[in-house]
Amino acid sequence: MSALLTTTMGEMEKVVLELKRQGLRDKVKVIIGGALLTQKYAEKIGADVASHDAVEGIRVISSWS
Repeated sequence: MSALLTTTMGEMEKVVLELKRQGLRDKVKVIIGGALLTQKYAEKIGADVASHDAVEGIRVISSWS
């Protein structure tokens, strides 16, 4: 998920909570991205990782293989 504005950041947590509610959270990786996002925020909302941009996100995904 990506956020450009701080107002959209809260929606990311809702998505993670819905994944948990649906029993899907342990089956998928959640990456959040955007200039405002940090690994600390990712951990707070239950995401796996935060990346600053798509290129960094691809590097992270590649390291999981």
